[in-house]
Amino acid sequence: MTQQVFSPPECRDMIVLDRSKFHKVVHLAAAQVEPKSIPVFRRICAKDILSQARLRTVYDRQGVKLIALRPEITPQNLSDLHAESQSYIDEQKIPIVELDVDLTYDYWQADDILSAILPESLVPDSPAGFTMVGHIAHMNLREDYLPYKSIIGQVILDKNSAIKTVVNKLDTIDSVYRNFQMEILAGENNLIAEQFESGCKFRFDFSKVYWNSRLHTEHERLVRLFEPGDAVCDVMAGVGPFAIPAAKKRVIVFANDLNPASYTSLLDNVQLNRVETFVIPSNVDGRKLIRDSQRLLQNLADSQPYIELDAKQGSRKRRRSENSTITTDNSKFLVPKSFKHYVMNLPASAIEFLDAFKGLYTGLADETPLPKIHVHCFTKYEGLEAQSDLRSRIGSSLGHDMKETEIAYHHVRRVAPSKDMYCCSFTLPAEVAYAS
Repeated sequence: MTQQVFSPPECRDMIVLDRSKFHKVVHLAAAQVEPKSIPVFRRICAKDILSQARLRTVYDRQGVKLIALRPEITPQNLSDLHAESQSYIDEQKIPIVELDVDLTYDYWQADDILSAILPESLVPDSPAGFTMVGHIAHMNLREDYLPYKSIIGQVILDKNSAIKTVVNKLDTIDSVYRNFQMEILAGENNLIAEQFESGCKFRFDFSKVYWNSRLHTEHERLVRLFEPGDAVCDVMAGVGPFAIPAAKKRVIVFANDLNPASYTSLLDNVQLNRVETFVIPSNVDGRKLIRDSQRLLQNLADSQPYIELDAKQGSRKRRRSENSTITTDNSKFLVPKSFKHYVMNLPASAIEFLDAFKGLYTGLADETPLPKIHVHCFTKYEGLEAQSDLRSRIGSSLGHDMKETEIAYHHVRRVAPSKDMYCCSFTLPAEVAYAS
């Protein structure tokens, strides 16, 4: 009964949002209580006092204090009162009167409004959820909801004060840069987002680059594996969700992305977070970066054997952060001769780039440590079948038969009913690294 009493009026023929249609007067019973007696009434009659989200329980009507009661109770029928409440009200001769409460559009939440507007068949999966990217609400509406996309966007905008723009993902995806096309449903035509993650600030044009706020735990998980002074090659770095936090830990990061817009934002974010000393950005094909990576790192080591923090950076590092193990003594870093990690976060196609590692270490000393590769990928399978599928595809691209025990599988997230994202981590096999 409570849900029905406080639900908004149905407006299922509404095409353009009309907020004035969402008005309702709820008739309640209320106890007329002297102000000094309110605490006692609350304690004794707690089970019968109105408990409804976003509604007050005490109202002032012409100087009289009224305590709203459960909607099941009416002034004409007090039989639904609990015994202790009934006894106290009778003993104190407390009047029970009518109380009218006005509910307007501002009272109801987004899912309430949408449930009153959408066809009943669409209500069970009402699309009130979204992902926040800075001031942007990113929705992924199913086809059934597209005729109502404008009104859905406006309701989401109205009901979330932090949101300035609502966008919907379109089906088309750029085949080269993998950023999806989108349309603005409501709000400002401003897609320059500022996002905070892992103690870092990221700024980018959401319409031109890829960013998924749901991956923040995966970003943090991998960055935790990196140690200060490590060299990491972030092959598909995007705007820097791995590279920037890693650089904050004083990890030397070669950060690359083929998308010019991502590369521009990466440069901006490096400066925003003051990690220029530790990030070497590039804008080339990922396969080319992998093949050139050892030479580029060697060139850096030859030209600049050490990376030193200037006085200002050293002063900042006196404050230990939760993501860093650097202390004031660590102000000078030897540039390694080989990479400790390679990160390949392009799940739709990253596995296809693994062939670039063939022969990467040819000519290097046998004792050169082999890197750990972290490749993100999709699979339509689950459980052991997923592992078998991924191991087969990785082995095929490397040209090397990978054993079950050689790959660590981390399930990142379910993208769709038959599509899961994994991060597969393995040490580059020597047979691949030194292949002719």
